Amino acid sequence: MKAGLFVIFCFFANILFAQPVNGITHQPDTSFTTNSAFIAAQKKYPDIRIAEPANYKNVSQKFNIEYCKDDGRKLFLDVFSPVEKSLKKRVAILILFGGGWRSGTRSQLYPLAQKLASLGYVCVTPDYSLSTDAYYPAAIHDIKTAVKWIKFHHKDFNIDTAKLVALGFSAGGELAAFVGNTNGYTQFDGKNCFNNISSWVHGIIDIDGTLSFVHPESGEGDDSKKTSAATYWLGYAKSDKPELWEEASPLTYTGKNTPATLFINSSISRMHAGRTDYINILKKYGTYYQIKTFDNTPHSFCLFYPWFTTMVKYIDNFLKFVFQ
Repeated sequence: MKAGLFVIFCFFANILFAQPVNGITHQPDTSFTTNSAFIAAQKKYPDIRIAEPANYKNVSQKFNIEYCKDDGRKLFLDVFSPVEKSLKKRVAILILFGGGWRSGTRSQLYPLAQKLASLGYVCVTPDYSLSTDAYYPAAIHDIKTAVKWIKFHHKDFNIDTAKLVALGFSAGGELAAFVGNTNGYTQFDGKNCFNNISSWVHGIIDIDGTLSFVHPESGEGDDSKKTSAATYWLGYAKSDKPELWEEASPLTYTGKNTPATLFINSSISRMHAGRTDYINILKKYGTYYQIKTFDNTPHSFCLFYPWFTTMVKYIDNFLKFVFQ
């Protein structure tokens, strides 16, 4: 068989014989919560405390705002914004929760959104499609739509539309990196809302989110004991559709349109798989980046004191530098 025909044969054979993984339940997966993460982490770190939601006098809070109705399903977000009027337009931060693309809720990062809003940022915490309801790239469509919603409503919150940052933790960190690295890739935009608005973002803050599902450093996709979170989200095992796993990796798109990036990482190296390759590309294009690592920490460090306070300082300093 000629080489070209063999490649074509393998491509269609992969389509025909790859086995889809059905993880759609339409029921919430509550396996990852702040409390469950706390119980797990406290065994090794007995002095940690949960960063609880707070009410700041200088922060306005608006909850459960519908930002899009996608195929009949309503998507909601919350906005935390400074009360004080300002002549200078504000940086907006889209904050994405973690939970393996399958679990978690936007309320888990309320403490971070509230604290950053008290420092002068407009923070938005959106829902996005989890793998119990939809496969990749539905979550990407949702998040890019949330970016468009922010830009559409920029006057309501005094937002500078040229200073919009995607921030996320764990799966949310991967999603934030994906959204930022696919600036200009309109095929990843949702089609149900704000179609004439750009989904471009101007900064990425990745808190322990993988940059590649297929990089040698990656720990995603091990289905030997149970179906992995990434397999549920992508709908196929890595061995069945490796090209899909590569397509879903932020590192695949890192290039001239990738914005300034802040990596905030735990001591678990597989959580930043592909970071060195990513940084080498940033260096090629002269794109600014920072790395902040918390040694001897659990993956869920950003949810707890004593790390929470230092993490907020890292974020604030990075944004002030990038948007000075």
